[in-house]
Amino acid sequence: MDNCLEGSNEGDHKKHTKHFTNRMKSIVTSEELKRQLLIEPKIYWTKREFVCLFRRSDSVGIVWKQKTSSSNDELINQAIFKEVEGKILIDHCMIC
Repeated sequence: MDNCLEGSNEGDHKKHTKHFTNRMKSIVTSEELKRQLLIEPKIYWTKREFVCLFRRSDSVGIVWKQKTSSSNDELINQAIFKEVEGKILIDHCMIC
C-alpha cells in the first residue's frame, strides 16, 4: 500500500501500480491515473492508521483510517490483497 499511495502523491504510475494484480493494472492505466490526479485541489495522502483485517477464503481485506493534506477529516482506506504466483498483490482498493 505504501507504493500505491506514494506513487499517487508523486504522479508515478509505475510505482502506484507496482503491487497491483493484472486485473487492477487493466483498470488503473497511466491515462486513468493522470485523469484522477487532475482533480483540484490536489490532495496528498498522509498518515494511515490500521483499523482491522478481514480474512477471506482467497484474500485478505484491510481497512485503515486515512488522512490527507487537504483536511482533518478521517477517510476510510480499504484494500483487498491476493496471493498471485507467490506475491501479495492489491486486487482492489478505494479511499472514501
